[in-house]
Amino acid sequence: MPASAPEPTQDPLRVGAPLAALALALAFALAWGDPYALRLVALSGLVATTALGYQLAFGHAGAISLFQGAAFGLGAYASALLARSVSSELMLTIPAAMLASGLAALMMVPALRRLGAHAFALATLAGAEILRLIAVNWESVTGGANGLAGIPAATLVGVALPRGLPVALVAWALFALAALATRALTRGPFALGLALMREAPLAAEASGIDTAARRLSLFVLSAAIGGAAGALHPFTLGTVSPEAMEIGVMITALVVTVIGGSRRPAGAVLAALLIVHLPEWLRGFEELYLILFGALLLATILFAPEGLVAALEEWLPTRAKEPDLPTPAQEMLAAQPAQRGPLLAIDGIEKRFGGVTALAGVTLAVAAGEILGVIGPNGSGKTTLLNIVGGQTDADAGGLRFIGRDIASPPHRRAAAGIARSFQTPPVVPGLTALDSVAAVAPGFGARMLRTARARALALLDSLGLTERAPEPMTALTPGEARLVDLARALMLRPRLLLLDEPAAGLTDPERTELARGLRRLADHGLALIVVEHDVDFLIPLADRLACLEAGRLIALGAPAAVRQDPKVRAAYFGAAA
Repeated sequence: MPASAPEPTQDPLRVGAPLAALALALAFALAWGDPYALRLVALSGLVATTALGYQLAFGHAGAISLFQGAAFGLGAYASALLARSVSSELMLTIPAAMLASGLAALMMVPALRRLGAHAFALATLAGAEILRLIAVNWESVTGGANGLAGIPAATLVGVALPRGLPVALVAWALFALAALATRALTRGPFALGLALMREAPLAAEASGIDTAARRLSLFVLSAAIGGAAGALHPFTLGTVSPEAMEIGVMITALVVTVIGGSRRPAGAVLAALLIVHLPEWLRGFEELYLILFGALLLATILFAPEGLVAALEEWLPTRAKEPDLPTPAQEMLAAQPAQRGPLLAIDGIEKRFGGVTALAGVTLAVAAGEILGVIGPNGSGKTTLLNIVGGQTDADAGGLRFIGRDIASPPHRRAAAGIARSFQTPPVVPGLTALDSVAAVAPGFGARMLRTARARALALLDSLGLTERAPEPMTALTPGEARLVDLARALMLRPRLLLLDEPAAGLTDPERTELARGLRRLADHGLALIVVEHDVDFLIPLADRLACLEAGRLIALGAPAAVRQDPKVRAAYFGAAA
């Protein structure tokens, strides 16, 4: 079972949570009465909470952030300063630490918004280093390199919490609260959308998902959770210094995430207990510890890339169950409102890639309820035209008007406005079923919204003849079936304009016939369609009008039969002898 699936179609013996609980109980039992051992248990809880927050950014959002260690350290300083000057009440210091770390991450958002993965990592590392240097050099506030000492004991609703067992219990209670608070983000349509966003960002954007906003929101939230863990650091050790912000803290969070699993809270528990306690178990054998640590990390990467918990769940026997399919919602498409004039007007669009002209002054229009077919030889600009309308590519010149308004917005906003599309290569997200690949574009959190989204998704798959394939993983579908799933995903948005890039490619003859009927039903409901297709025999009986592109220029437009007989079209598309 791929670990990227938010919910398995098999019901394995969910060993992660029970095993983590058992390991934690054993750690407390072994540490009972030993102040030093209890401190290690408390530190394990802080590491687990920091890693849990990092899972949001790294595991769920797919963002390579190197800021989590700085977020932990900033939370520690905020908590220590409040404890020394105002109060050591945890109901004050923990929220303040979360606010400090979250705001620090939020201040970086404008600079991070348009960065790619590698630049994102470097930028967050730079932000973390800036905070560390501030901690080292702002001696009047932070104590400089020596840090702050003499931190009073924590209190919780006025009750003093001496270091040892009380702080250890609070540390793990904080982890439990963080896990419960973030549970909704890792369940429901939102979590499915994150999986789509990680594996197919272009398709996610075209499906109305603001990938940058989601990624950065989870980055800020992960930093806030790291700050919450840091808030307990001064009360665990009695001091705080710039070491709490060093890259080693970040590396620890990353290693725990890799070993335990990037989307497994139970993995954070197991890996944190292991990473914190392993040096103590091997004290006096420093070289052996480093060898074992490196071997464990390497073995995890090679043999359990989704983490130890996921590997255990795969190795242990599973109890098969029938796929839990929802009752299909009664939905295909509601009738579209009347629209005077063209729904979409393309006016003199031009696009160049270096010295190559992809589109040269193309002017087209499509009305509600109309199917416009687009043909042309390879490289004629067909897909570029769809990319410009969908927002994946910006035009160099010309304009677009949709429902009477100029559009120049990013893809997710165009999708929200009513423009949906499929892709020439449909997105296949490992771990997602066909049903969940369609439900992934629905809004909302939690089990109830997931049931609603799946019911709508199943209705659309049923209309395309894919009911029996709904519970199958996307990787098990044929290319033709994956294209139909991609079409269903686009229809989940309830669009007014549908852009289809070679929807019939890879389909069998019965599937093509059923697809043509389905597209005609959509048009009869008032949906406008632009269909790019190489197979003219598929388009001729389907399209209301046919456009032909050659070398980026529109060379013919009109009734399909007439365009097919046009000499310029015959020469460009069928060959001069056709």
